Amino acid sequence: MLKGAFLVAAAGLLLSACGRFGTGAAPSPTPSTGPGLGFDVVATEKDHTVALRVGQKLELVLRANGGLENWSQVRSGDTSVLRAIVNPAATAVRGVTLAAFQAVAPGEAEVTAVSAPNFSPGQACPMFIALYTLQVTVTG
Repeated sequence: MLKGAFLVAAAGLLLSACGRFGTGAAPSPTPSTGPGLGFDVVATEKDHTVALRVGQKLELVLRANGGLENWSQVRSGDTSVLRAIVNPAATAVRGVTLAAFQAVAPGEAEVTAVSAPNFSPGQACPMFIALYTLQVTVTG
């Protein structure tokens, strides 16, 4: 049921993205992906599973793929297991989305993010949306 609701929301995002104007910019240099600033684990768009212990913090560093907007709507599917927290390094270089989470209870949570095509005004709008998922397992 959650996936169905997410697909409906993603479709709405896609439709609203097709009416936008503006130009995109090329991504800036790659940031460091080593744990820092109090984070125990760092995951990138290349990771699809991570394991944490209760109390540990996860930083998610998502780089925009070529031809796509920055990742957005980054969220945990189960906030009773993995909740969003303020990322002290919230200022990212262009083309990078940062998100932070803390493991609060044993279980599994899926973190998702979406991205839409980046196109110039006057071009046909591609009809797809990118979905990123990260399966997080939290142990006691």
